Amino acid sequence: MSRFTTIHCPKILCSPLDTSIATVSNLGLVPGTLVNSGVSFFGGTLQLGVARAAVNIGPPVAIPGITLPFSLWVDGISVFVGATFFMGSRISLAFVQNNGFHQTNGAKQANGVVLTNGAKVDNGVQVKNAFCSANANARFPLGIGRIFTGRALGNKPFDIPHPTKQGKRIRHICVEGPESAVYIRGRLTGSNIIELPDYWDGLVDLDTVTVSVTQIGYSQDLIVEGVKWGKQVHVKSGNGTTIDCYYSIWAARYINADNHDEKLHVVYDGDSPKDYPGDNNQFSFSLPPGYHFEEEGGK
Repeated sequence: MSRFTTIHCPKILCSPLDTSIATVSNLGLVPGTLVNSGVSFFGGTLQLGVARAAVNIGPPVAIPGITLPFSLWVDGISVFVGATFFMGSRISLAFVQNNGFHQTNGAKQANGVVLTNGAKVDNGVQVKNAFCSANANARFPLGIGRIFTGRALGNKPFDIPHPTKQGKRIRHICVEGPESAVYIRGRLTGSNIIELPDYWDGLVDLDTVTVSVTQIGYSQDLIVEGVKWGKQVHVKSGNGTTIDCYYSIWAARYINADNHDEKLHVVYDGDSPKDYPGDNNQFSFSLPPGYHFEEEGGK
């Protein structure tokens, strides 16, 4: 093994293959070029068997009286092309921009301001313990973090582009009612049984099921015989004709999946949502653009 205190040369080649040959570094215009087409180890990176990468970097070997906590320090702009894997804690103390697909598997914590421009899809459970702001429709859980109050809008619309006419839009208003309603609808032909969704079991109060049928083509004298075993709706023709009808079935969801006895308090005494006499953790509010909130204690 040779030992050198200082080497002055424009380029060091540590392998038979010079991967810099097609760059300006090969012309000697950029002094201090290091080329290694094999495997490099820097710092105290301990590996067994096959090296994990072409460049392996670990924390510096302890130097008496000097503490160097970082394995890698980069000043300036860094570019990663291809897949990038982070195993362990990742801390970003600056502006971070992701262009393209970004996937996070596992826990993610953000301390500070998070700004999202564009579409965002969340698959799974999402918990936000703090103030959250978005330049679009947002949802704020009550009972977690701050509670915001204000006047509810008279109408709760959604607005979308017209599907076939350019330059036109469609605005609809959401249905309101004193319950958390769900429904199914369809057509019943040649049968007298409507199958209810399996997931309704435990989701809805089966005592709240209502059924409407509309006969098609001819008089059938339709009668709803009832809901059987919480899984089927039986329909009967009073005049014995073949059944052909449209149907609409509504039911109320349980307010609390863990406490089926909890009911919705439609009108209650209070100055803000925090005065609601039930469990506020079962509800969330939609905040339309231009909806001005004041913090807890405001009017």
